[in-house]
Amino acid sequence: MTVEFPPSLWAATAPDRPLRPALAGTEDTDVAVIGAGFTGLSAAIEARRRGHAVTVVEGKAAGWGASGRNNGQVIPILTSAEPDAWVARHGAAGERMVKLIGNSADVLFDLAREFDMKAEAEQTGWFQPAHSPGRVALSRKRVEAWQRHGFPAELKDARQTADLLGSEFWYGGMYNRSGGHINPLALAREMARAAEGLGAVIFEQSPVQSYAREGAHWVIRTGTGTLRARALILATNAYTGELTPGLAPRIARSVVPVLSWQMATEPLGDNLRASILPGRQAVSDTRGDLRFFRYDARNRLVTGGVVIGAHDVQNRVRAKAARSLAEAYPEMGAPVMTHVWSGYIGMNRDRFPRIHSLGPDGWAWTGCNGRGVALGTSLGRELARAATGQPVGELALPVTEPRPFPLHGMVRRLAPTYLAWLRRQDHKELQP
Repeated sequence: MTVEFPPSLWAATAPDRPLRPALAGTEDTDVAVIGAGFTGLSAAIEARRRGHAVTVVEGKAAGWGASGRNNGQVIPILTSAEPDAWVARHGAAGERMVKLIGNSADVLFDLAREFDMKAEAEQTGWFQPAHSPGRVALSRKRVEAWQRHGFPAELKDARQTADLLGSEFWYGGMYNRSGGHINPLALAREMARAAEGLGAVIFEQSPVQSYAREGAHWVIRTGTGTLRARALILATNAYTGELTPGLAPRIARSVVPVLSWQMATEPLGDNLRASILPGRQAVSDTRGDLRFFRYDARNRLVTGGVVIGAHDVQNRVRAKAARSLAEAYPEMGAPVMTHVWSGYIGMNRDRFPRIHSLGPDGWAWTGCNGRGVALGTSLGRELARAATGQPVGELALPVTEPRPFPLHGMVRRLAPTYLAWLRRQDHKELQP
């Protein structure tokens, strides 16, 4: 049996990994994890480090969902959930969450180095350039906030930004040297390898149909088997309602899966490579209609975007991303995109990720809002610590109840039109 992956650059370049068998019959474990993406696999690694039996149940294959489809940027901040807002909202738990977010890129890269993961990991930094003069005020505010919490954010002026990016298209911005980029599908497969090397068991091709607390155990049922566990981690994020719509309806309806397109250019020649983004940082600017790009190991620029409407969407988003790169780098012209693919990101009301208690020793989180690579890896580790007995009061787990969207189906259909509002906001100038 095979599992079809989207025809992405990552599927074409990630190390192969044989598909694991489906869950069959009845199995017992200490910690059950639903979902073999960054969160679930990070949780499996941490739980095994702490001496607990772990079983991961995956509906498709490791990295099949958002973890294997994203741009691969490792970003140690969130889109709009600023550090002081976390503290104001959640107090001490918010402070711990700020530390988790700020350290999240280092956690990911340290993990990749520890297990010698073949994931094209480059800790070359992450840069958020300001797309207008007034947006430099936003960059300054963010730099000051993260510096107050002890993290290595730096404000770059226009000249430094031009030197860093090889373009005068932006006006300054925030730089964080702990960020970078990876091949995300390769990372997911290598995390699966690391988890299995520590003794975790992974079942694939096993969509979970239900989970429930029965007595002292969680009981997880698929179409072919049953898993009993003391503790449970639900690690499905934007795909919570996709394979089994009724799996966790309140959590699934609290996040809106938004289709995000990714694509890659042909490899750049040496001259362009030397002048465009010479330091190989990951870049995501301050627009709501985001412009983002980074190199892969073969010197392709990996970028993407979103468009409104379903008509001829792949060609339209391809053309839009090519125009955006050409606008910033006219010497390159509109590049040819050799790979185009898509996947869901989980968006919620205020772009604060949510952590939920499912019941005794049961945990979940959702709402990556486009920043799930580093965050999901760090939260997986944190959820595993909670599931293996560490007091929640010591962890970065500000627990809240799910807040389902009313008329979720309609909100989901209308979500792409949110882009039009973001574009209008991008033209509003902020005052220094």
